[in-house]
Amino acid sequence: MAENPISGDLNSLSLNENGGSVEAGHLPLVVCFGEMLIDFVPTVGGVSLAEAPSFKKAPGGAPANVAVCIAKLGGSAAFIGKVGNDEFGHMLADTLKENKVDNSGVRFDHNARTALAFVTLRADGEREFMFYRNPSADMLLHESELDTHLIKKATIFHYGSISLIEEPCKSTHLAAMGIAKNAGILLSYDPNLRLALWPSEDSAREGIMSVWDQADFIKISEEEISFLTEGDDPQDDDVVMTKLFHPNLRLLLVSEGKAGCRYYTKKFKGRVPGVKVKSVDTTGAGDAFTGAVLFCLASDVNLLEDEEKLREALVFANACGALTVTKNGAIPALPTKEEVEQIIGKASE
Repeated sequence: MAENPISGDLNSLSLNENGGSVEAGHLPLVVCFGEMLIDFVPTVGGVSLAEAPSFKKAPGGAPANVAVCIAKLGGSAAFIGKVGNDEFGHMLADTLKENKVDNSGVRFDHNARTALAFVTLRADGEREFMFYRNPSADMLLHESELDTHLIKKATIFHYGSISLIEEPCKSTHLAAMGIAKNAGILLSYDPNLRLALWPSEDSAREGIMSVWDQADFIKISEEEISFLTEGDDPQDDDVVMTKLFHPNLRLLLVSEGKAGCRYYTKKFKGRVPGVKVKSVDTTGAGDAFTGAVLFCLASDVNLLEDEEKLREALVFANACGALTVTKNGAIPALPTKEEVEQIIGKASE
């Protein structure tokens, strides 16, 4: 495994204003598909949901977080999904617009409410979720409501697995993937395992793996590796390459939290260390990491073939994820490109 000193990577980072080798005036579009919801987070840390004295609301949903991350870094992003025709739904659509994300693909359901999620990081370090969606608007997006023109404009089409759980959203998700694939668009997949939303562990495995072989890029956590392989060692390269790497895959990233990440392609593999920061709230860190990778990748797809360029992009993504944990909330904590470059510069001193 390549394990270059991190200072070398930090010093060599040279992304242009668009995040890569892209001509001026053209920002490649990343379209993110899936759920957007309201997170309710305790006003104090280290408590269970039952122990929380009160909660504050924050916009959330992994695909939406990724879209906002890309836009805040200076890239071009759009979101496709459904929210309720209620105050929370309109707040979420406005949040996208305020953060310069194209929200023309957002639809409003007049019967179902916007999804809610209560989430906390307990004192033992475990995250606890409680979801209110039965059904929520995001589950009810129909194929007829898809903005196919918007999808076809993308350089990358990004999605998770939560939109694969229930119909009609599942069929809509698969249709959107098909449109993107047929248009030659890069498919990006972050399973974002939320077991509480699936009927069973087996259905979660089956659902997540049902679209696995179609993705060009996959980001996965060590916890998700253990789950999908039913207990295999997530740090074993052979496990990753034999059970999770597929013939059509161009890049598989394994996020390791504050430790950094591992990368696997057909030609090379390695590890890039993380950037040390004082953690306040880990919500959205994985989405920030993914968004930063897609920001770089959309601007320079060639980095998939160039290990040095890929490592530079992963240093950038690790730093983006690290900065996100230094503030509360997901979207409010997402950094600008300048802030990421600043922390990279400090880390390399």
